[in-house]
Amino acid sequence: MTSPSSSSVATTSVHVSALDGLVNVNSLFTIAVFVGLSLATPGQHSLEQRSSCDASADVAKKLLVFEVVSFSFFLFSSLVAQGLKLALNLLNSKDTDEIFRAHINIKVLRWGMMASAVGSVMGCLFLMLSMVDVIQIRLGLLSCGSKSAAQAVATLVTLVSSALVVYISTAIYAFWH
Repeated sequence: MTSPSSSSVATTSVHVSALDGLVNVNSLFTIAVFVGLSLATPGQHSLEQRSSCDASADVAKKLLVFEVVSFSFFLFSSLVAQGLKLALNLLNSKDTDEIFRAHINIKVLRWGMMASAVGSVMGCLFLMLSMVDVIQIRLGLLSCGSKSAAQAVATLVTLVSSALVVYISTAIYAFWH
């Protein structure tokens, strides 16, 4: 077996680092999912002080569904990333000192990383939707004109959407180059 070039070793090391980062971020988002679940209690009154602004059980049900779907996407993304890391670390690596020199089909690696990125993006979207429901449960329904809820949702949607545009653009650029 020939020794890999130093550029392929560096590239593999970068892939492992990127996959580590993705798994770590997904772990943080997964914690956010469970925090969101703990904040939703049926029959909770909003801080708006008007009973017409209290969220119904349907909002709490939507929150639960969005949280479960978000968790599923983050888990999918993390498992794909962990699988790729395992392949990079073990495939064709005889020495434990050679963990960054595994050979892997670059197309499989790229598509796997893209699948993991898509899972993270979808998880973020559903987490954002669940946070909108948390805001409505805690601050009042958007439909009743709660200014606090509207400001919180606008800030959330603006910042998360902006970050996702940057993330998606970077992922697509890296995929094609």
